[in-house]
Amino acid sequence: MKWSAANKCSLNVCCSEYGFCGTTKDFCGNKTIESPSCSGSSASKRTIGYYESWGITRKCDKMYPESIPLGLYTHLNFAFAFIDPASFKVAPMDSGDVVLYKRFTGLKNLYPGLQTWISIGGWSMNDPDQPTATTFSDLASSESAQKKFFESLLSFLETYGFDGVDFDWEYPVAEERSGKAADYKNYTSFLKNLRNALASSGHTYGLTITIPSSYWYMQHFDIVEIEKTIDWFNIMSYDLHGTWDNTNKYLGPYINAHTNLTEINLAMELLWRNKIDPDHVVLGLGFYGRSFTLADPSCNTPGCIFSAGGNAGSCTGSVGTLSYSEIKSVIDKDEAKVSLDKKAAVKMVTWGENQWVSYDDEETLKLKLDYANNHCLGGTMVWAVSTDDSEGTASAALSKLTGRSTIALSAK
Repeated sequence: MKWSAANKCSLNVCCSEYGFCGTTKDFCGNKTIESPSCSGSSASKRTIGYYESWGITRKCDKMYPESIPLGLYTHLNFAFAFIDPASFKVAPMDSGDVVLYKRFTGLKNLYPGLQTWISIGGWSMNDPDQPTATTFSDLASSESAQKKFFESLLSFLETYGFDGVDFDWEYPVAEERSGKAADYKNYTSFLKNLRNALASSGHTYGLTITIPSSYWYMQHFDIVEIEKTIDWFNIMSYDLHGTWDNTNKYLGPYINAHTNLTEINLAMELLWRNKIDPDHVVLGLGFYGRSFTLADPSCNTPGCIFSAGGNAGSCTGSVGTLSYSEIKSVIDKDEAKVSLDKKAAVKMVTWGENQWVSYDDEETLKLKLDYANNHCLGGTMVWAVSTDDSEGTASAALSKLTGRSTIALSAK
């Protein structure tokens, strides 16, 4: 069989003689990818924490801006703001978010040097049943819409004291996510125009975007051109697996850890194939777990079949997801069995008759931080600060690993 380094496949992945794109040996033969290599602590340069505004609506373990652990994070991103589909002005995701903005940016008064950013978008903004489903596409394709948006954004940043903007478009081009074919080029042009607009303000506003870890979605980002415009990429190296695998013909209803480092490495290789500067890459970490209900309680290792998402937690109330606090509660109160997969850099817990969850703690966060440092990455980011427990345990663990000052919890 003949192999090629494919000039027809997106992201410079390999093409088999049959014309299919991929990165495994079946596609690439014996070709290997040269990954960046470092010694030191490059990943301690930036630690970014995303704050979920809806964290205040939970039944328990609510987290207000004043409860965010300070000392670890160099940047905090408020998730999320939306874009009004009619006016193209920045709009709150929820009307109650407006009163939180200045409380959030006011954290800079408690911890000098901290930057507070607004993150625009998120998964639900592009849901097909939402009025904002095509708003990103509409904005990126229209200069007049962009003019309205830029004016609104600059006013928003100045009014509330934000230091930068992070774009989380999930996802351009992808039809199932309300995308359009023109998004590939339009998003790149839009970001260039946005950078110019930010520069014209007289402020040094930052600009980043989030990118997926799967080839399926990442192929629709012109990462080579976009890198020239933004400050860095926040790669969502979590949610690699979940209940949605059940409807994916390539995956199926099998339990797998959603922050598996071996799979994360494959995602990073997509960046190295395109000569992305590792200093412009921030590795995503999860302060939560993806849980499953086992189809057969006696089969509880990765690759076993699940019948549904795991039972909802008492605070988050979300099937298939548990916060760090809820996982700690399971371990402390239930007859839980905890195991470590060192190669995947994840912990796994089984409890009850049929419950399973994967998550990260200090031990596995260290393995991931070591990976980030060994590959010269420019930082880590956390989804989400607001899924930590009330003592800031996960943040404290990461703080210890990055060598930053002791976590100081601000007034609640």
